Amino acid sequence: MRELYIGIDSGTQSTKALVVEGRHGKVVGTGHKAYGLIPGLPEGAKEQHPETWRRAARAAVRSALKAARATAGEVRAIGVSGQQHGFVPLDKQGRVIRPAKLWCDTSTTEECEILTARLGDQRRVIARVGNAMLPGFTAPKILWLKRHEPHHYARLATVLLPHDYLNLWLTGRAVMECGDASGTALLDVRRRVWSSQVLNAIDPELEGRLPELIASDELAGTLSESAAADLGLPRQVAVSAGGGDNMMGAIGTGNTRPGVITASLGTSGTIYACADRPVVDPAGEIAGFCDSTNRWLPLLCTMNVTVATEMVRRDFNLAHAAFERMARRAPAGSDGLLLLPYLEGERTPNVPSGTGVYFGVRPQTFTAAHFARAAMEGVTMGMNYGLRRLASLGLKARQIRATGGGAQSRLWRQIMADIFGAEVVTLSVAEGAAYGAALQAMWATRRARGERASISDVTDAFVRVHRRQSATPCAQNMRMYQELQSIQDSLSTALRPVFGRHRALRDGSAQARNSP
Repeated sequence: MRELYIGIDSGTQSTKALVVEGRHGKVVGTGHKAYGLIPGLPEGAKEQHPETWRRAARAAVRSALKAARATAGEVRAIGVSGQQHGFVPLDKQGRVIRPAKLWCDTSTTEECEILTARLGDQRRVIARVGNAMLPGFTAPKILWLKRHEPHHYARLATVLLPHDYLNLWLTGRAVMECGDASGTALLDVRRRVWSSQVLNAIDPELEGRLPELIASDELAGTLSESAAADLGLPRQVAVSAGGGDNMMGAIGTGNTRPGVITASLGTSGTIYACADRPVVDPAGEIAGFCDSTNRWLPLLCTMNVTVATEMVRRDFNLAHAAFERMARRAPAGSDGLLLLPYLEGERTPNVPSGTGVYFGVRPQTFTAAHFARAAMEGVTMGMNYGLRRLASLGLKARQIRATGGGAQSRLWRQIMADIFGAEVVTLSVAEGAAYGAALQAMWATRRARGERASISDVTDAFVRVHRRQSATPCAQNMRMYQELQSIQDSLSTALRPVFGRHRALRDGSAQARNSP
């Protein structure tokens, strides 16, 4: 009989599920369910109903099991990867109080300023938790609820993250593991404990509303009666600790020892490395996260990657393959057309009020081809801003392991290699987060059996580089992109005061439209 492990990746746009065979690590079944954000919210607000994730996970897992022709008795364990930072508020009965505010929600800028002031300044915040207080993180979302919806805050009994919510559905147990918890700005990442100073700055009673912290190699539990019925599986199926999508993506790309760097190109863009010790950026631009293997995951995150390419693709009414063909018509550097890709604000650098800017528009560059290629190049240079910061902290890239939707484009991989100045490779399993969740479930199950397996033992055995899809830098293009990078950096710095004034103008116009 086969031993099967299920990896669930609950993202912003969809949930994916993989069924992985435990002897050889091959994916034998996949499932997928798409969804969107709650429409019609105020500018900056990005929310979803947690129930959407549960229904999507159920559908994706059932589809994957069917594709794998799996019997219920073959499934050993499930691992869950989830979008980071989302705030899921539960009442005493375990019911969701209101929709979850997501990682890409930028409506908490004022709460970040309040918390930073209460803690002293940004330097003191970083000293206490290892991270700056950014709008994407969970801590300011909790204060936002307290300030703006006190009637909901009065009912708050438990704070969960998206993957924790799915683990609660699967096991009936509310827990957090340190990897995902480190993205809340509530956790002291050096010591892996809650920061009493940050908790008290929000609410002295907040610690009692946080779930138990568990290690990354622990099991969260086994399937509850209701979840077993939902999935058609026996109750003895184990559920691993799981983690955030970046932490699971690290496992799924073999980024489980120092020296490997992963770039994930999805809705957002992330670049991260594995470290044996905490890596804390005194400027707060690199997130000093824990990983989901009981080590650390220094990470940069940009909020706009496929956000930009999908906007251009839809506006020019192009299918995905046609979009890449169109972008190939423009030369490297897009004849000087440059995108500053802050379409949804930005996190690295921290420009929450930013907007997108196409610079260098003239008759020659006002074409679909130029706009398409400039979108790819602009978001990649945006990620390179953080990659250079990682290098300044001692984490230099020799090889980049690319994952996510953008990594499937041959053109985009070459653009990455030229801008990053490093070899770019893909993996045999493209869905790094879902695959990583399955591998973590396999690892945790082995540990629960008493085996002394390390996570690197698992990833070394199963994670494979797709050599035919590698890209190496072109020296001429590298020099040209370095100049464009300098221009993008200058634009970003020069326009930051303007972004704030523009946001105030937009907010004022919106209030005028909505007034009676």
